Amino acid sequence: MDLSILITSVLAASPPIVFAVLGETITEKAGVINLSIDGSMLLTAMIGFVVALKTNSVFAGFMAAMIVGSLVVSIIAFVSLTLHQPQVATGFVLTLLCRDLAYVFGNPYAHIPGPQVVPTPIPGLVDLPVIGVILFDQNPIVYLSLLAVFGVWAYMFKTQPGLKLQGLGERPRAAFVRGVNVTLMRYIYTLVGGAFVGLGGAAFSLMVKPGWGRPYGIEGTGWIALAIVIFGGWKPIRAALGAYFFVTLQTAVNTLHGAMPNVPTQIFPTLPFPLMILSLLLVTIGNTEWMNQTLSLLPKRVQRFLIRTLKTLQTSPPASLGTIFKKE
Repeated sequence: MDLSILITSVLAASPPIVFAVLGETITEKAGVINLSIDGSMLLTAMIGFVVALKTNSVFAGFMAAMIVGSLVVSIIAFVSLTLHQPQVATGFVLTLLCRDLAYVFGNPYAHIPGPQVVPTPIPGLVDLPVIGVILFDQNPIVYLSLLAVFGVWAYMFKTQPGLKLQGLGERPRAAFVRGVNVTLMRYIYTLVGGAFVGLGGAAFSLMVKPGWGRPYGIEGTGWIALAIVIFGGWKPIRAALGAYFFVTLQTAVNTLHGAMPNVPTQIFPTLPFPLMILSLLLVTIGNTEWMNQTLSLLPKRVQRFLIRTLKTLQTSPPASLGTIFKKE
């Protein structure tokens, strides 16, 4: 496959997981774990398509999906932030519930053609050599996903509210002493993260794989998004690169499938998942004793290179991620 075609295909297929990863990054930076993300993406994909079908408006579909995404995660916010109950258990139950709701209520709309996002080339820019076709011959959701990556990064690391957001997940008590309403702000950022997840779900059913049906190609994407947030070190740009890496694996595997027709078809769709797990493993093993012992057996030059690489990949979660904050 030509490299420019590959990059164009990856960008076109990436918005669902990019939005999901950004949404989860925002939520977890605020100290809340949204484990409902996989089921929420299924439910919002269905809602987005059905609303767009009924209103003949993809904009209405996206808005409805974002609202539903926020409503789903608001349950986690209420249970954890107000009732002070475990976030992980609530999120896991919700992902199963949302999955079943998506298939039950979406069944009447299965395999029905409906509206979808259409390509919108940017005049002037689309004619640029090489990058014109890659970046500027896409649809508005792709453009929005690219802007969202840099927008979230700039907000999180270059603005005062973004620094307060980081404080919510790192040292909520210190933020509270400085006058930040920790519970309220965690509510807000959790809902914003849920809206991003909903946007990702609708992007799949209205753009990547238009329509609805069972089985649906978005299953498992939420779990991968959770892994990519860890891989990305809770940093928007690095997490987005992880999302693009995963979509690249999926695209490359599809190409490999066409080149190897004698290999069982069930093998290829599963390949990106173990490869992503391997990448996640590299992020987490750098400080382990057995890894240090293994590296000590290698030549010094190789040892130094691998140590630098593993240190670059290492990440650490927000210090208060998943913890309950109570005012004294």
